[in-house]
Amino acid sequence: MPLPVPVPPEGVDPAWLPPVAFRPLGTRRTLIRGSGPLVDTVHGEVAEACARFGGGVDRDAGPGGTSYDLVLEVSGSQGGEEFTCGREDGTTTVTASGPAGLLYGLFHVVRLGEEAFRGERPRARHRPALALRMLDHWDNVAVHPVMGQVERGYAGGSLFWRDGRARGELGRVRAYGRLLAACGINAVAVNNVNVHETEAHLLTDRIGEVASLADALRPYGIRTHLSVTFAAPMVLGGLSTADPLDERVRAWWAEAAARVYEEIEDFGGFVVKADSEGRPGPFAYGRSHADGANMLAAALEPYGGTVHWRAFVYNHRQDWRDRTTDRARAAYEHFAPLDGEFAPNAVLQVKHGPMDFQVREPVSPLLGAMPRTRLALELQATQEYTGQQRHVCWLGPMWSEVLRFRPDGVPVGELADALVAVSNVGDDPFWTGHPLAQANLYTFGRLAWQPDADPGGILDEWIRLTFGTGPAAGLHAVLDGSWRTYEKYTAPLGVGFMVQPGHHYGPSVDGYEYSPWGTYHFADRDGVGVDRSVATGTGYAGQYAKPWAELYESPDTCPDELLLFFHHVPYGHVLKSGKTVIQHIYDTHFEGVAEVEEAREVWASLAGLVDPARHARVAELFEEQLRSAREWRDQINSYFFRKSGIPDERGRPLY
Repeated sequence: MPLPVPVPPEGVDPAWLPPVAFRPLGTRRTLIRGSGPLVDTVHGEVAEACARFGGGVDRDAGPGGTSYDLVLEVSGSQGGEEFTCGREDGTTTVTASGPAGLLYGLFHVVRLGEEAFRGERPRARHRPALALRMLDHWDNVAVHPVMGQVERGYAGGSLFWRDGRARGELGRVRAYGRLLAACGINAVAVNNVNVHETEAHLLTDRIGEVASLADALRPYGIRTHLSVTFAAPMVLGGLSTADPLDERVRAWWAEAAARVYEEIEDFGGFVVKADSEGRPGPFAYGRSHADGANMLAAALEPYGGTVHWRAFVYNHRQDWRDRTTDRARAAYEHFAPLDGEFAPNAVLQVKHGPMDFQVREPVSPLLGAMPRTRLALELQATQEYTGQQRHVCWLGPMWSEVLRFRPDGVPVGELADALVAVSNVGDDPFWTGHPLAQANLYTFGRLAWQPDADPGGILDEWIRLTFGTGPAAGLHAVLDGSWRTYEKYTAPLGVGFMVQPGHHYGPSVDGYEYSPWGTYHFADRDGVGVDRSVATGTGYAGQYAKPWAELYESPDTCPDELLLFFHHVPYGHVLKSGKTVIQHIYDTHFEGVAEVEEAREVWASLAGLVDPARHARVAELFEEQLRSAREWRDQINSYFFRKSGIPDERGRPLY
């Protein structure tokens, strides 16, 4: 039987799956061969398109002599995600290795649109480069007094939790699973990595609520994961310890995992933040992170589950006067010595940079330092430090740079076993708060499927599906360079962290300069930047393999965009561009504001080509982005003018 297609509630944006995207399917004759729940989902999608637009669909076999425009078939029984797609003699055929592959093959045809049914198309094989493509939701069940419902969430409340419980009406959760499957995402963690007491109970007496969410996501091939607290045996089990080598603790976790799998047979596994920013972990017992991860891996192993152990571990009580301690060094120092000690079903989840999702930072050296450990690359779609979904900031080019970076001769996209992003979705009518922030979620899914894909081509897909072809040129103009525009009017040359403390929105040049968080720029009257060289600084540059260690070691060879991350230099230091550091700061901040003004005008010109509600929301947010960009420009430029005493050579206003 076809499975009904979940549609967003009235007033909720269809994002990249508007009904019109399925018109090419709905005006043709389709044959579907295969069995199982995911094949039922495919059948439901095609049947809905046909009911809307007038085509027809048969299951397994149609009337004799029937010719088909589209054949969707499962050829294997292994449950794989790969498929082939081609067109010959007037028939487009998708052949999948398993039901999940058929689902992805269907959405591949939707992306192609009418092109899928034109001419001849040689069979091409499509297979995800990464088996796990996951979103971490930092959602709290109970509204947290400081972080609210969604920690670092900028799109309303949680999709999963309301009034302290799992949502009773799960239609929108099902619609969300459909959106994720359409861009290639196959896993979701449904609660915050900072697990508070209420959320801790999801592992035990409230696992039924997690099961209801898993049921809603399963028809679109989404496996559900759960963030857990390392101290669960104490918080929930009444034990006096959480020591990972204590047999009572190990037995408690084994029993807890067994109960989870009784409720959710295809449960994906645990996500753990331990010994990080005050969260409990194995350090309290003199144990290593490998000890902690392997204990949980052992509990999950009988069921095929995975533990995602986050490598975001550093000293968050640093003395700002101590220049020998360097937060950037921490992940490598904690984890590189443990290479080869993690269980096969333990995945070390590493942030893409050594600090914390800044608009510009180098790729983490840890990603090239653990060849015997399974690694997940963690990105942040939610734009905590890149405009918080109030600014247009398409992150596809940034992520592509990370995935193509070769720390030791092999691209990061090939080193990683999984790609994970902190979700940017909430219960906002546009899913992501800013309608154009949907591009980040879509781009993440497509890059997780194919890390070496051209991000510009992915943006083409998203625009075509979401908006049609009419406003394409204008949308490209608004989005293509938006990450670099944001970088221009915020923190220059990789220096990072010039944000308001706590909420991280808007400029505060010295906001974190004398804090314990290790996020410093060390600007003084003579220069700015952090000396991370081996010769005279913290030694961080030496964590990289050649040629990167040598490249970053000297300000003469360090790339301009990372200069202040690796070096403290005078304001008169001449960049490879030929400008001095101080003039670069002035110029880019004025340029960034001008580019926002131009993008705002381009968006205004699209009023007749874009849905009015979408257009109005983006237009409103552009006003806030422009206000904020001007504030960034004036505060950053004035700060450095006062520090350096060097005027802008072009005579523009500084304060």
